[in-house]
Amino acid sequence: MSRGVLLHMKKSVVVFAFALLFQGCTYAVSRDMAAQADKTITFEMLLADPDTFKGKLLILGGTLSHITNTKEGTLIEVVQKPLDYWGKPKRTDRTGGRFLVRHAGYLDAMIFAPGRDITVAAEVVGTRSKALGEMEYDYPVVVARELKLWERESPSWDKPQWIDPLYDPYSAGRRDW
Repeated sequence: MSRGVLLHMKKSVVVFAFALLFQGCTYAVSRDMAAQADKTITFEMLLADPDTFKGKLLILGGTLSHITNTKEGTLIEVVQKPLDYWGKPKRTDRTGGRFLVRHAGYLDAMIFAPGRDITVAAEVVGTRSKALGEMEYDYPVVVARELKLWERESPSWDKPQWIDPLYDPYSAGRRDW
């Protein structure tokens, strides 16, 4: 191969690598939405008094609990989770509560299934009382401006794990004598 072709191939590889790097390092919602969002309002503040924050744009996220399609659009119940640096819900059992997201269009319940993680840039519109088990729960209600449905996490057995070389799962407490 000529020197020019090799140089062109190296440049192409570098450009491709940077493109992949920047694609993987984008925030969950668009820059415009992230810039407009009020980052001073915590979920705990919203849960305590949603009416105070009517009209405010927030970025919230969590795990889908339930989805209902209606004539007006889709209502999504989300178990709130804290977001990481990129706006993805953290893998934790810690939650501040639940909230409802209204989306103007139809969302397929097989795609937006319970257990999936979601991040939403949404405007606060108030509260709604709804049964949660046998109790009434006051949900903050937001209207979605942008939604980000996250890929399902791979099972943990799919990831490399450290195994103690001295561990024998067949000998623990077992005596054959």
